Amino acid sequence: MSPPVAPPGWSRWLVPPAALSVHLSIGQAYAWSVFKPPLESALGLSGTQSALPFQLAIVMLGLSAAFGGTLVERNGPRWAMTVALVCFSSGFLISALGAATEQYWLIVLGYGFVGGTGLGIGYISPVSTLIKWFPDRPGMATGIAIMGFGGGALIASPWSAQMLKSFGSDSSGIAVAFLVHGLTYAVFMTLGVLLVRVPRGERPSPSAPSALDGVQVSARNAVRTPQFWCLWVVLCMNVTAGIGILEKAAPMITDFFADTSTPVTASAAAGFVALLSAANMAGRIGWSSTSDLIGRKNIYRVYLGGGALMYALIAWLGDSSKPLFILSALVILSFYGGGFATVPAYLKDLFGTYQVGAIHGRLLTAWSTAGVLGPLIVNRIADHQEAAGRHGSSLYGTSFLIMIGLLAVGFVANELVRPVDARHHIPAPREAADVARQQPESA
Repeated sequence: MSPPVAPPGWSRWLVPPAALSVHLSIGQAYAWSVFKPPLESALGLSGTQSALPFQLAIVMLGLSAAFGGTLVERNGPRWAMTVALVCFSSGFLISALGAATEQYWLIVLGYGFVGGTGLGIGYISPVSTLIKWFPDRPGMATGIAIMGFGGGALIASPWSAQMLKSFGSDSSGIAVAFLVHGLTYAVFMTLGVLLVRVPRGERPSPSAPSALDGVQVSARNAVRTPQFWCLWVVLCMNVTAGIGILEKAAPMITDFFADTSTPVTASAAAGFVALLSAANMAGRIGWSSTSDLIGRKNIYRVYLGGGALMYALIAWLGDSSKPLFILSALVILSFYGGGFATVPAYLKDLFGTYQVGAIHGRLLTAWSTAGVLGPLIVNRIADHQEAAGRHGSSLYGTSFLIMIGLLAVGFVANELVRPVDARHHIPAPREAADVARQQPESA
């Protein structure tokens, strides 16, 4: 399948909206915590059990991105967006059946396995194309698209909460909500499928540098470098820290202030999830654009060092001040989103544009690991503390200290990143020939 080539005069600024339509849809994953309490009540699940569909979805995101990255590079963004549409929407439809029949394994299969596959393919579908359209501003370009993934819950969280209120929070109401999600996202993602194009040549804008400038490394060689694995650790630690709050955001803020004079209601908790989504989204475009100015290594120093400081503030002072808790969580989520949006540009700096989508896909296995690790740490410790008779903020103190340690590990890994050794480079003439063969013939 040949990817659709932009006709003469096609504006590269039409490509980010195409990417946004997909990323805003699959970004619903970040609103999963809104479904946790209703599922726990309707199906008799623990917090750890209700996190399973989300955890599996993130695992499948990383695995499908890793194994599908080369196919995305070969078949182009339209093919990838179509696959993402089918899988992501089908996942909701299978989950709707599971909720209606009270078969939780179907929700895990649908949302986690099938939908998670759509997450991974959809997530990487525009990244390589955007970097090739914007070689002069890769951080900004990927930030615009990946911003949509972070901002998806800004729409989905209040929307899901309203549907559960209208349809009911029992198993049948949850089933209808899943069904509406699946059908609506299928329509919205179709816009991206129809709009996306790849550039005609190596210089998509007269003012932009050539997409072939600088170091070029194949995906096969990239995974053999210490730089790739240092970035793997950096991404894994940053994601674990952010996802630990995000997956349990609604119940977490409720627990933190349950024993105070100003407890948090269910609707306010859903609003907190939406705020986190806004911070996640703003961090993706704001911090990744900043990385074009100050460099990728410096911006990750901010993410990891600043994130550890924010976790320390929450751990020791969070339950004494609601504004402090909310502000610190928002900063952590902005760093979390910024880390995702900046990493494709970091990869481009280290390995070039050649097969950067495939390299990015392989790196997202770090997200799979973090998708299990973050919720597991927070939920397992909270469940254990609750069984021991503790409540409120004491459910989370230990897990927050663990997050500080993980961010410190990521900080050290970022400091170890160096330019890729020349033995891993692809000679420029060979690379250019390979790229020329991969380019579809222009009409």
